[in-house]
Amino acid sequence: MTESVNTSATNELRIAVIGAGPAGVYSSDIFLRQLKKLGEELGLGTKARIDLFEKLPVPFGLVRYGVAPDHPSIKFIASALEKTLDNPDIHLYCDVEFGKDVTLEDLLARYDAVLFATGAVKDKPLNLPGADLDGVYGAAKFVEWYDGYPTGAREWPLTAENVAVIGGGNVAMDVARELMRNADDLKAKTDIPDNVYEGIGQNKAKVLHLFIRRGVAQAKFSVQELREMEKLPGVQLIINEDDFDLDDETIEVAGKDKLTRQMVEELFAVREMAEDMEDDGDVDFEGNPADRKYYIHFNSAPTEILGEDGKVKVIRVERTETGADGKMHRTGEFTDYPVEAVYHAIGYKPAEAPGIAYDEHGAHLANANGDGRITTEAEGGEVRDRLYATGWAKRGPVGLIGSTKSDALAIVTNMLEDLAKAAEGGRVAADRDPESIDRLLAERGVKPIDFAGWKKVDAFERAEGAKEGREHKKVIEPDQMRELALA
Repeated sequence: MTESVNTSATNELRIAVIGAGPAGVYSSDIFLRQLKKLGEELGLGTKARIDLFEKLPVPFGLVRYGVAPDHPSIKFIASALEKTLDNPDIHLYCDVEFGKDVTLEDLLARYDAVLFATGAVKDKPLNLPGADLDGVYGAAKFVEWYDGYPTGAREWPLTAENVAVIGGGNVAMDVARELMRNADDLKAKTDIPDNVYEGIGQNKAKVLHLFIRRGVAQAKFSVQELREMEKLPGVQLIINEDDFDLDDETIEVAGKDKLTRQMVEELFAVREMAEDMEDDGDVDFEGNPADRKYYIHFNSAPTEILGEDGKVKVIRVERTETGADGKMHRTGEFTDYPVEAVYHAIGYKPAEAPGIAYDEHGAHLANANGDGRITTEAEGGEVRDRLYATGWAKRGPVGLIGSTKSDALAIVTNMLEDLAKAAEGGRVAADRDPESIDRLLAERGVKPIDFAGWKKVDAFERAEGAKEGREHKKVIEPDQMRELALA
């Protein structure tokens, strides 16, 4: 290496980010922006190299593999993330798994700080009697299937005519919507691969029950989710009028929060739509005969799943009451609904990271008072130098994609503050050769996919989509992604 390159390598800060989803990409962008703005004042300079490590062969995490394909906003988010990655100071290393291909020791030797933005891929367990019956599914695995996750299922058993979905958040809405979807309509508007199109085309579901434990004013849906539910071809929405009988105190409390108020207003629009659908002869939103029925049950807490010969037959649901304070009370009134499949979307469990303590209660990496500084243990642990967490890895599986931006700014502020206090302006990694990580991976037989490699995959997906008059058609096999990217 020449002396000039050596000098440059020594002078720039080196940051490793684990996870190339929204949390990791936003944090990388904000770090560079804040460093440029505050670096001189903090004695850090304004130059940094960020290496972004992703275990999957392609970037974007939750945006590509955790959100339903028919979300129109996702295209814009993915486009924004891609523009961020097209930055010479950000180096993408896809198909490199932390803890397997690179260790924490490897990174700490080469980077001044390591930021975990690892997201979540597992469901929280459904702790109900009968949860182990054949026909009970966690949302995460179903989402992996319809989003074409590289290591996900390639087939899904959509043989149930009567289906239940448990959950009061956006993932539950996604799952319910995809189960009620028309395959041709979905294909025309999204990037779903052939196996998902064929699977949804054979879906036998005719009746779906969405069970939400609390009331209308306590639901966690976004307005966008509700509007997408309202426009399902061939689907009649059915509600319980009693669920919308809100007292004055509940309405007053809901009105204090803008997002809650908007959500409740949209739910009342759903109620009016459901009434019109029934009055017009059981039709869909366009007035066409509906061949599927989508029941929305608030104040309904599933208590047990009953089976026969090891298979789901009934879900038992208890009526609840929810006060203005959001506290739920059980009534002792039960109703049995005949179903052959139950999907639960009650939350994700963010991924653990080898060598990093995990907070089981909060379902996130152990960090000090939620400030993103990694600690030695979940409670009362000491802060570990140079290690940070952001997004769901920091706070658990709550908040929308947009929440990661505010998270990222807070974490970056802490990182810059700590780097400014460190010796030699934060430049503490012993190995400052920017090519060192590439040599290490090559020695281990690891072939990373960089941003140029991702663009090759993306170009192929666009070309395949164009053949069918679509903008995009997703590649799902990891070996095909590698072949395209590394060609």
